[in-house]
Amino acid sequence: MTLNAEELLSDVQVEQFQSKGAVLLKGVFLDWVESAQAAIEENKSNPSWRERTYRPDDGGAPFFQDYCVWSQFDGYKALVADSPMPALAARLMTSKTARVFHDHILVKEPGNSVVTPWHQDQPYYLVEGQKTVSFWVPLDPVPRERTIEYVAGSHQWGKSFRPKRFDGTDLFENDTSEAVPDVDAERDNLEILGWAVEPGDAVAFSFRTLHGAPANASPTRRRVISVRWVGDDARFVKRAGTTSPAFPDLDYEDGAPFEGPNFPLLYPAS
Repeated sequence: MTLNAEELLSDVQVEQFQSKGAVLLKGVFLDWVESAQAAIEENKSNPSWRERTYRPDDGGAPFFQDYCVWSQFDGYKALVADSPMPALAARLMTSKTARVFHDHILVKEPGNSVVTPWHQDQPYYLVEGQKTVSFWVPLDPVPRERTIEYVAGSHQWGKSFRPKRFDGTDLFENDTSEAVPDVDAERDNLEILGWAVEPGDAVAFSFRTLHGAPANASPTRRRVISVRWVGDDARFVKRAGTTSPAFPDLDYEDGAPFEGPNFPLLYPAS
């Protein structure tokens, strides 16, 4: 029996998401793990044009990434559209609606040395809004020392930090916005959130929450599907260059309501 959002998500968890900017959800997607794992392998064999794989200079294992493929593989589609994810997104965002923005597939193979640097997601995107949530869904066990981390409360700082590619270059040319602070140097002065997770768990976090992840020096894979959602107040925004992910064929006006066939409304279900 599939439980609904109210049974899967307590008021305390909603409050933590709202106040801290990140919350752990245990076991909410267990029924979708196997099919999502199969979809990862299908996706790796048939990547989209957005695929971006980082291959370390040290010759280590690759870090596979792909974007906007959730509707192309049955295992991804089931997780996004058939699971409680749309309803959970709406409840966490305190939104009447939940619209899927995009997915991000991340596979750090054993021995991958690529560190995911501290960053916010919001400045990379062509959408703005206060009601946002990403679900970081692991498909392998991830211990605390190798898990994604978050700076608690950073979504409420009122700052939009300069977006950089994971190779360290600026995403937008001549970007003079504030640089991401040196979180690692300030760890003792910040509240850092991070949890050991199992397949079927999820971490939900705001687009504005600073986060980062270590390399995978272990002998096991770290497969993750991250799905990003927006709520009632979402609007298109024009950036100073090509956003990540890119939507080169999309025509939109700055400040227009965020909608269209690329971003289906999945809660409430039509």
